Amino acid sequence: MLAIFLKTLPFFLVIATGWLAGRLRFFPAEATGWLTKFVFYFALSAMLFRFAATLDVAQLFDPAFVLAYLTGSAAVWALAFGVARWRKQPLATAAMEAHTAMTGNTGFLGVPMLVVLLGEHAIGPVLMVLTIDMIVFSTLITLIVTAARQGRVRLATLLPLLRGIVSNPMIVSMLAGLAWSGLHLPMPGPLDEFLALLGASATPGALFAIGASLAGRAAERLGPAIWLSLAKLILHPVAVGVAALAIFGVNPEAAGVMIAAAALPVAGNVYILAQYFGTAVQRVSAAILISTAVSIATVPVVIHLITKG
Repeated sequence: MLAIFLKTLPFFLVIATGWLAGRLRFFPAEATGWLTKFVFYFALSAMLFRFAATLDVAQLFDPAFVLAYLTGSAAVWALAFGVARWRKQPLATAAMEAHTAMTGNTGFLGVPMLVVLLGEHAIGPVLMVLTIDMIVFSTLITLIVTAARQGRVRLATLLPLLRGIVSNPMIVSMLAGLAWSGLHLPMPGPLDEFLALLGASATPGALFAIGASLAGRAAERLGPAIWLSLAKLILHPVAVGVAALAIFGVNPEAAGVMIAAAALPVAGNVYILAQYFGTAVQRVSAAILISTAVSIATVPVVIHLITKG
């Protein structure tokens, strides 16, 4: 257990360094925005392309894995949505809380950390979790909030949503890498070294950006934020674990990666959605802050349990 904690500690220390730099205003919000753009459009995209280009396309898509993650995540989504409605929250707010309870920081934290901690076999499952989160659940929250406010979903709403998904650099880089692998194209040495060099900056850059972005977040609406953080860090990995191992019989190694990804703290892009829709902004911000801080203790426990089988 101590060994796992010591392995995860450097990742969280980089986050803490970013938080301290932001808190001291040595790294202002504008700098955080530009660093996030660099990681999102260049470093992480290079890493994802290189990872995807090494995968066997035929073996990547496992229906049991997809169904297990969808089932477990949907169960947590429904529970959080039901609790919010029981608290008499509006439909849009309830949907945003549900989205917060099951959307982990797979892109900026999960991809770089889980591949290092769990090995190269984690690449495919992590990319699959990232894809499902971005395509299925991001689409779901957009449709629900739009329908709640406009009374219906119009074509004018769907087109920008589809454009956003198609133009997302993480989706584009993964699809390009899978196409490269599917066509059995050779990876020239200079290109591989270029992608490795650029992709190597994704891990420290993403972690530092996470910390710096947390420095400006206020811990308000603590009651809902604590509940959402607990749902994300505890209920989500338990739910996908039960679905994967007890219901759909997912390969144990892939199931372990799925559970580890579900144990990650709330993703920063949930705050962007909350801001865009103008709903539950404070509780989402606080949930990101609290879940990231608490995950320093919970993620090593989950990784320890996974490695012990």
